[in-house]
Amino acid sequence: MRPTAARTENGIVIDAPFDLVWDMTNDVANWPNLFSEYALAEILDRHGDTVRFRLALHPDADGKVWSWVSERVMDRGNRTVRAHRVETGPFAFMNILWTYAQTDAGVEMRWEQEFRMKPDAPVDDAAMTERINKNSKIQLALIKERVEATAHATAGAAVAR
Repeated sequence: MRPTAARTENGIVIDAPFDLVWDMTNDVANWPNLFSEYALAEILDRHGDTVRFRLALHPDADGKVWSWVSERVMDRGNRTVRAHRVETGPFAFMNILWTYAQTDAGVEMRWEQEFRMKPDAPVDDAAMTERINKNSKIQLALIKERVEATAHATAGAAVAR
Protein backbone atom coordinates (compact mmCIF):
# COMPACT_ATOMS: atom_id res chain seq x y z
CA MET A 1 0.00 0.00 0.00
CA ARG A 2 1.31 3.43 -0.95
CA PRO A 3 1.80 5.90 1.93
CA THR A 4 -0.59 8.85 1.93
CA ALA A 5 2.14 11.47 1.89
CA ALA A 6 5.85 12.08 1.88
CA ARG A 7 7.07 14.59 4.45
CA THR A 8 10.07 16.85 4.90
CA GLU A 9 10.97 19.18 7.73
CA ASN A 10 13.77 21.73 7.59
CA GLY A 11 14.60 24.80 9.63
CA ILE A 12 17.12 27.44 10.52
CA VAL A 13 17.65 30.06 13.21
CA ILE A 14 17.91 33.62 11.92
CA ASP A 15 19.63 36.21 14.14
CA ALA A 16 17.19 39.04 13.46
CA PRO A 17 14.06 40.54 15.01
CA PHE A 18 10.86 38.57 14.45
CA ASP A 19 9.15 41.43 12.59
CA LEU A 20 11.96 41.62 10.04
CA VAL A 21 12.09 37.82 9.55
CA TRP A 22 8.31 37.69 9.14
CA ASP A 23 8.11 40.67 6.79
CA MET A 24 10.97 39.59 4.52
CA THR A 25 9.97 35.93 4.28
CA ASN A 26 6.32 36.76 3.60
CA ASP A 27 6.99 39.41 0.94
CA VAL A 28 6.25 36.97 -1.88
CA ALA A 29 6.76 39.56 -4.63
CA ASN A 30 10.38 39.93 -3.44
CA TRP A 31 11.14 36.19 -3.31
CA PRO A 32 13.35 36.27 -6.43
CA ASN A 33 15.70 38.47 -4.33
CA LEU A 34 15.44 36.22 -1.26
CA PHE A 35 15.58 32.74 -2.84
CA SER A 36 18.09 31.77 -5.52
CA GLU A 37 15.71 29.33 -7.25
CA TYR A 38 12.91 31.71 -8.25
CA ALA A 39 13.09 33.76 -11.43
CA LEU A 40 9.56 35.16 -11.01
CA ALA A 41 7.03 35.70 -8.23
CA GLU A 42 3.85 37.28 -9.54
CA ILE A 43 1.01 38.21 -7.17
CA LEU A 44 -2.28 37.14 -8.74
CA ASP A 45 -4.69 37.96 -5.92
CA ARG A 46 -4.58 39.20 -2.35
CA HIS A 47 -7.38 39.20 0.24
CA GLY A 48 -6.34 40.12 3.77
CA ASP A 49 -3.74 37.60 4.89
CA THR A 50 -4.25 35.32 1.87
CA VAL A 51 -2.13 35.70 -1.24
CA ARG A 52 -2.34 33.70 -4.47
CA PHE A 53 0.76 33.89 -6.65
CA ARG A 54 2.65 32.33 -9.53
CA LEU A 55 6.23 31.18 -9.06
CA ALA A 56 8.63 30.30 -11.84
CA LEU A 57 12.01 28.68 -11.43
CA HIS A 58 15.08 29.52 -13.44
CA PRO A 59 15.34 27.22 -16.49
CA ASP A 60 16.57 23.70 -15.70
CA ALA A 61 19.43 21.93 -17.52
CA ASP A 62 17.07 21.16 -20.42
CA GLY A 63 15.87 24.77 -20.64
CA LYS A 64 12.43 23.98 -19.14
CA VAL A 65 10.92 26.60 -16.84
CA TRP A 66 8.82 25.03 -14.10
CA SER A 67 5.97 27.28 -12.97
CA TRP A 68 2.93 26.88 -10.72
CA VAL A 69 0.32 28.80 -8.73
CA SER A 70 0.29 28.59 -4.93
CA GLU A 71 -1.75 30.15 -2.18
CA ARG A 72 -0.51 31.23 1.27
CA VAL A 73 -2.52 32.12 4.35
CA MET A 74 -0.43 34.08 6.84
CA ASP A 75 -1.32 34.08 10.55
CA ARG A 76 1.08 36.51 12.20
CA GLY A 77 -0.57 36.13 15.62
CA ASN A 78 0.16 32.39 15.66
CA ARG A 79 3.41 32.84 13.75
CA THR A 80 2.40 30.35 11.07
CA VAL A 81 1.84 30.29 7.33
CA ARG A 82 -0.10 27.54 5.57
CA ALA A 83 0.41 27.15 1.85
CA HIS A 84 -0.60 24.78 -0.91
CA ARG A 85 -0.11 24.43 -4.62
CA VAL A 86 -3.21 25.35 -6.59
CA GLU A 87 -1.59 24.20 -9.84
CA THR A 88 0.04 21.01 -8.66
CA GLY A 89 2.12 20.09 -11.73
CA PRO A 90 3.90 16.78 -11.05
CA PHE A 91 2.51 16.67 -7.49
CA ALA A 92 -0.77 15.00 -6.56
CA PHE A 93 -0.72 17.62 -3.79
CA MET A 94 1.79 19.84 -1.97
CA ASN A 95 1.08 21.46 1.40
CA ILE A 96 3.58 23.56 3.34
CA LEU A 97 3.50 24.81 6.92
CA TRP A 98 5.93 27.57 7.88
CA THR A 99 6.38 28.15 11.62
CA TYR A 100 8.32 30.88 13.39
CA ALA A 101 9.50 30.60 17.01
CA GLN A 102 11.55 33.03 19.08
CA THR A 103 14.67 31.42 20.59
CA ASP A 104 17.60 32.83 22.55
CA ALA A 105 19.63 32.81 19.32
CA GLY A 106 17.00 34.44 17.11
CA VAL A 107 13.93 33.35 15.17
CA GLU A 108 13.67 29.69 14.26
CA MET A 109 11.89 29.31 10.93
CA ARG A 110 10.73 25.80 9.99
CA TRP A 111 9.24 24.42 6.78
CA GLU A 112 7.16 21.25 6.93
CA GLN A 113 6.15 19.96 3.52
CA GLU A 114 3.70 17.14 2.85
CA PHE A 115 3.22 15.94 -0.70
CA ARG A 116 2.72 13.05 -3.01
CA MET A 117 4.01 12.80 -6.56
CA LYS A 118 1.68 11.84 -9.40
CA PRO A 119 2.32 8.35 -10.84
CA ASP A 120 3.55 9.87 -14.13
CA ALA A 121 5.83 12.46 -12.46
CA PRO A 122 9.50 12.45 -13.54
CA VAL A 123 10.52 11.47 -9.95
CA ASP A 124 8.92 9.48 -7.14
CA ASP A 125 8.20 10.54 -3.55
CA ALA A 126 11.60 9.37 -2.27
CA ALA A 127 13.55 11.24 -4.95
CA MET A 128 11.50 14.41 -4.39
CA THR A 129 12.02 14.14 -0.63
CA GLU A 130 15.77 14.02 -1.21
CA ARG A 131 15.59 16.94 -3.66
CA ILE A 132 13.48 19.08 -1.29
CA ASN A 133 15.73 18.37 1.71
CA LYS A 134 18.88 19.24 -0.26
CA ASN A 135 17.44 22.43 -1.75
CA SER A 136 15.78 23.56 1.50
CA LYS A 137 19.16 23.64 3.24
CA ILE A 138 20.55 25.85 0.45
CA GLN A 139 17.56 28.21 0.40
CA LEU A 140 17.31 28.47 4.19
CA ALA A 141 21.01 29.38 4.41
CA LEU A 142 20.51 32.11 1.77
CA ILE A 143 17.46 33.48 3.55
CA LYS A 144 19.38 33.54 6.84
CA GLU A 145 22.28 35.37 5.20
CA ARG A 146 20.04 37.92 3.46
CA VAL A 147 17.75 38.62 6.42
CA GLU A 148 20.67 38.92 8.84
CA ALA A 149 22.47 41.29 6.45
CA THR A 150 19.37 43.47 6.35
CA ALA A 151 19.07 43.33 10.15
CA HIS A 152 22.69 44.36 10.62
CA ALA A 153 22.43 47.15 8.04
CA THR A 154 19.23 48.43 9.70
CA ALA A 155 20.84 48.29 13.15
CA GLY A 156 23.93 50.08 11.82
CA ALA A 157 21.80 52.80 10.23
CA ALA A 158 19.91 53.29 13.51
CA VAL A 159 23.18 53.65 15.45
CA ALA A 160 24.53 56.15 12.90
CA ARG A 161 21.57 58.48 13.39
